[in-house]
Amino acid sequence: MSKRKRHWLWNVLIVLTIVLCVLAFVEHYKNWHKIEEGNLKIFSGIYYQKIPLTELDSVLLVDKLPEMERSSGFSWMEREKGVFNDSITNTKVYVFVDDLYQQKIKVVHHDSLKMYLNLRDSLETQKLYTILQRNLLGETEPPE
Repeated sequence: MSKRKRHWLWNVLIVLTIVLCVLAFVEHYKNWHKIEEGNLKIFSGIYYQKIPLTELDSVLLVDKLPEMERSSGFSWMEREKGVFNDSITNTKVYVFVDDLYQQKIKVVHHDSLKMYLNLRDSLETQKLYTILQRNLLGETEPPE
């Protein structure tokens, strides 16, 4: 009986493929957000937005996403992420929604650009909404 050995290159390729798949899943698993240096940074997989807080026009909580056509992105279970086209105004809308069943933050910036986002935890979404709303109103001190 002859034993055939698999070439080491195939083992390396298999391991690299698995590592890349795990990394892609982790990047898209949730919305990563940060507010620093006067900017709101949202990151999820290949989708990234950096919005200066001084350019915010409105911040609202909405229950449903409007009807839009997907330009790129994906939907999976209750997640919705990507770039969409608004069917009424034919403008780009960025969507970073971790849970479709919870309220979403609608951010309008630079006069007409829209973004919808929420986080997995509704309390974190509410906290982010409060921070954005206070910044829009020009308040910088935390509430007591």
